[in-house]
Amino acid sequence: MPRFLILLIVFSLFGTLPAAQLFAENTSAPKKNSWAPLFDGKSLKGWKATQFGGEGEVYVEDETIFMEFGSSMTGLTATQNLPRDNYEVRLEAKRIDGTDFFCGLTFPVKDNYLTLVVGGWGGAVVGLSSIDGDDASENDTRRSKAFKKNQWYSIRLRVSQDVVTVWIDDKELIKRSLTGHELSLRPEVNLCRPFGICAWETRAALRKLEIRSLNNE
Repeated sequence: MPRFLILLIVFSLFGTLPAAQLFAENTSAPKKNSWAPLFDGKSLKGWKATQFGGEGEVYVEDETIFMEFGSSMTGLTATQNLPRDNYEVRLEAKRIDGTDFFCGLTFPVKDNYLTLVVGGWGGAVVGLSSIDGDDASENDTRRSKAFKKNQWYSIRLRVSQDVVTVWIDDKELIKRSLTGHELSLRPEVNLCRPFGICAWETRAALRKLEIRSLNNE
């Protein structure tokens, strides 16, 4: 086919898109272990509101997931097929109103589950529930941190080789080996399995939910 016809076809399909950009888009591959969105910013696609009983409304507005007050919990559970080991999750969360946890992140650890509690037990406790039967307020992952209302906090969780690591605002707060320990959930969050986020008697918001695999690291 003559070269000018090829150029004419390309132009008709892509308009004035720069050639360098067109080439890059057609030839580039996703980077290894790159972050993938868990939330499309427009809907609850890939999620369902968790039916705790007494839960508040869960809805999307301005690229943000809002969880209204519940009696006692409001949350959402993933309907997506997500990894169970060697992965990392990150998101931003904030407490809009209330005094308890605004991010209870339930996640798999191979065949078991844990919950990362952010802002629980009066508003300042961070920790993992439950290890050897002790919840986040009682085991050695307990940390204290002040959280301001209406302020976004970045939360990052890594599950790799029986070690859970947690960062808040890029500061490492927890790094805990789970080898030889019994992992369990408090009964209240069982409906969040296999992966979910909830708030306790608190109005909360979430955004920028992402996940990546660590299998090639």
